[in-house]
This record gives sequence, C-alpha cells and structure tokens, in this order.
Amino acid sequence: MTFATRLFAFLCIAATTLPAGAATLVPPGNRAATQPDVPAASSIRTSALKSTYEVKYRKVFALLKNDKALRDKIVSTSAKYGVDPMHMVGAIVGEHTYNVDAYDRLQTYYIKAVSYLQSDFSFAHGGETIGEFIQRPQFSACDGKGGSYEQWSCREAVWDKEFRGKTVDGKTFPNNRFSAVFFQPFYAGQTFGIGQLNPLTALQMSDIVAKVSGLPKLNHNDPQQVYQTIMDPDLTLAYVAATIRKSIDAYRDIAGFDISQNPGVTATLYNVGNPEARARALKAENRKLAAAGKPPRLPQENYYGWFVNDKLDELKTLF
Repeated sequence: MTFATRLFAFLCIAATTLPAGAATLVPPGNRAATQPDVPAASSIRTSALKSTYEVKYRKVFALLKNDKALRDKIVSTSAKYGVDPMHMVGAIVGEHTYNVDAYDRLQTYYIKAVSYLQSDFSFAHGGETIGEFIQRPQFSACDGKGGSYEQWSCREAVWDKEFRGKTVDGKTFPNNRFSAVFFQPFYAGQTFGIGQLNPLTALQMSDIVAKVSGLPKLNHNDPQQVYQTIMDPDLTLAYVAATIRKSIDAYRDIAGFDISQNPGVTATLYNVGNPEARARALKAENRKLAAAGKPPRLPQENYYGWFVNDKLDELKTLF
C-alpha cells in the first residue's frame, strides 16, 4: 500500500470516527518521502561558516544533551503552555541547524542578553521610530484590537498593504518584511537567543506570555528590554512555547486540523510564521478540494520541519 493510499484511508477513518466539528488529527511523521529543497540563503550561510547541517545539528544536540537544566526548563515551560516538549525542541533544533550555530554553553546566551540590555539602539527606519510610525493614520484600525498578537499582526498586514515597496507621503519604503525593516537594527534577518526569535514575534506573544508566565509585557519603545528578553533563556523559552501554542490553536480553530502530534508541522510554522494566515489559506484550499470531490490536503512540513520529524526519535532520547 502506497503512502498516498494509507493517508487517504486515514482521512476516511478520521472523518467517520471524529465527532462533528472536531479537528482532524495530523499523524506523526513526514508527508513527503524526501526532504524538500533547502533555501539557498541557508546553504550559503552554512557554507560561509565552513560547516554542514549535520555538524550544526550535532552541536545543538550536544547543548541539549549536556545541559539538564535547559532540558528541565523546556519541560516545565512546555507544560505551562500545554504543548509536548518535543515541539519546543524541534523549533530550537531547526533554528540552530538551518539558521545559526548554537553556542556551546547556555551561559553564553545570558552574557549576550546583558550586552544587549546595555547597548544603544532603537526600532526605527529612516529616522522614524516604530512608535512614531504606527501613529500614522493607516494604522488607526489596529489600535482597537484586543491583544498584542492581534495588534501587531494587524500592523504587519497594514505594512504589507500600504507601505511595503511603496512611496507614501514622499518617503520610499523597502520591499521587505515589517520585522526586517523596523525590528532588526543590526542587520535584516537577524534573530536571537536559544529560540532564534525575531523581536516582532516576541511583541506579538507578549500578552500570552504575561498571562501564562507572569512576565512583564514587552514595550516596542524599549528595544533593549525586547532584545534582552529574547536572549535570556529564562525568559525566551516562554515566547517559544507561546508561539507554538498559537500555531496549534490557529490550525485547530481555523483550518480544522490538530497538529499537536506532529512537531515537524509546528516547527515549519515556527520557521515561516503567520500561522493564522496560513491556516486560512489551507482552509480555503480544502474547500475547493471538497467541492471537487477530492480529499483534503493535510498541513505539510517544509525542509526545516521535515528535518525535525526525521530526527525526532533521536531527540526523544534526551527526555
């Protein structure tokens, strides 16, 4: 029996056994037999370090293996957010395999956190701070949004629609992501800490983390606080867990899929971001497939999530 046949059989069984309105479980493992192509940027970055993906994976694996305190923090934090620890492990491993090398010791992350707290920089572009920028009338609809995730997601959408790659009020804006233009003052694409978060994601998750973990809310006018938070392992792990929780909830509530048993899917979403928009797109696609009498498409892993699922048995030995 081919994988496609087994998958179709699974969907048919799920459709007849799950209660009406329940999310369809996405089974563990990869949908694709081979790893999807890795983006050129990741390959170039790794080659520049004279390294390989396997070497980088072994380095982050060793960090997790040799630091019981870190593993304990992951387990306790994941429990607070109601996610399996392997989802957090998958995000951390994926980031340090395809983004940057892990530091050899957790202590280095604490030292870096202090250095950012003492640095002088701002979230700004072209002399306009982010606080000033979001006061523009185009963002007025976002002010009434209920929480930090809704507000910053709205602002990101306004950026894409009204400013990205356009000239507004005589000022030309880059054709680049909101997070890269305003929230990465050292260089675009930079992410930070054991979870390799970008500051915009941290700002989005601020309310959830404040509610669940009791940490202070982040302030976009205090970039040092934001950077110090996402560099400090005692603080940033809560943001990693909250980001994963948001993805699981979005796919359940919007697209009707339970991705809680597949760390490769949550790792993919951690990598690409915008889980709610992606869940809506999948829902729309599956409506068209249903209208054509075809089975739904399950959430799929990208190269990053595929790698996490492929290494999952080995990663589970750490916990």
